[in-house]
Amino acid sequence: MSQNYHKIPNLPAFVLANTHYQAYDIPATPIVKGYDFNNPFNQEEFMKSFMTTGFQATSLGQAIDEINKMRNWRLSDEPIAEDETDEFKDPEVRKNTKCTIFLGYTSNMTSSGVRETIRFLVQHKMVDVLVTTAGGIEEDFIKCLGDTYLGDFHLKGDALRPKGLNRIGNLVIPNNNYCVFEDWMMPILDQMLIEQKAGLEAPWTPSSLIDRLGKEINNENSIYYWCHKNKIPVFSPAITDGSIGDMIFFHSYKNPGLVLDIAGDIRKMNCQAIYAKKSGMILIGGGVSKHHICNANLYRNGADFAVYINTAQEFDGSDGGARPDEAISWGKIKLEATPVKIYCDATIVFPLLVSQTFAKDFHKQQTNNNNSVVAGKENGEVSANKKQNGAVSNKQDFAVEAQVLHDDEVNKQDYGNGVHKH
Repeated sequence: MSQNYHKIPNLPAFVLANTHYQAYDIPATPIVKGYDFNNPFNQEEFMKSFMTTGFQATSLGQAIDEINKMRNWRLSDEPIAEDETDEFKDPEVRKNTKCTIFLGYTSNMTSSGVRETIRFLVQHKMVDVLVTTAGGIEEDFIKCLGDTYLGDFHLKGDALRPKGLNRIGNLVIPNNNYCVFEDWMMPILDQMLIEQKAGLEAPWTPSSLIDRLGKEINNENSIYYWCHKNKIPVFSPAITDGSIGDMIFFHSYKNPGLVLDIAGDIRKMNCQAIYAKKSGMILIGGGVSKHHICNANLYRNGADFAVYINTAQEFDGSDGGARPDEAISWGKIKLEATPVKIYCDATIVFPLLVSQTFAKDFHKQQTNNNNSVVAGKENGEVSANKKQNGAVSNKQDFAVEAQVLHDDEVNKQDYGNGVHKH
């Protein structure tokens, strides 16, 4: 305490003691510091500064580290277990065995522009398993058939309904898009029923339905086109809770008999976690997509890495609000894990997360590959020039040598004729 305060007259000593309590144990953690905009703007340093900014900015920085840990892990980082199978004792196999990354998200992510971020991840095989809701599936296909528009959170429902406009937050989707979706999907369900009755697919599961729709859409803008192409499984345990459910409902009257086997999918989903050498979860939002991934990881005594992104609070006991620590109590995240929850709108923070993890390394690798190609091309050109210059040099050497031989012969003749040159 500063000695000057002892000189304040008529002030009880306990006031000074309570307001000027000496700090003895200074935290051995980074000092809080944000980005200095007096310096020329550097995006790399700007993003790094989030880690020491505090509040949710620091959570973003921690989440970037957590995702990079799950991305960079290899089985070769671990000692060989006593009960390890022969396949995974091979050094090359261990070096190429990665963490299984589960990505879960709610339907509004597909409705929003986050869809393009998710598509990027599956297009380049950066995640291994997707779990979402029915809306998270159908909105992707609907966007291939019709556009979604920006609106306003304050647009009145009683004004939109007569116009055939549906509002999702500040997004607007014409109802006609769903009619076009029905026209596209019904013939596919008809064909699936034919194949089911013929025993070609017995029975269909929600994941095989999604895979089939991804094949049929044949559109590179689609998340599920790339999931089909890259053989990334997509699970949607609540597949009937949305427009897809409406289509299945109508189809059950028009052409009854199609069966979707949920039991087949739960076994397939849980085994994705059970047999993962390492497991990482990236969970956007709450509800069924979040819990389905967490519950599958219970079978392996918890995920090794986890990042939650949502705005829900835990005081109401909701699944969305539950912090990672609650999942640890259930055995859905490992005791020694370092999970992170970011309390933020995912449309802001998830693209930032991807930009500093998956996308950053992807474009760095692309640049390195392009530089290698350019270097190889330049080396080839240099080699060709050397050969060409060598050929020219050899021709010149031969010409000089021929000229010397010619001059010697002339000189011999001249000396023989008694001619002396000076």
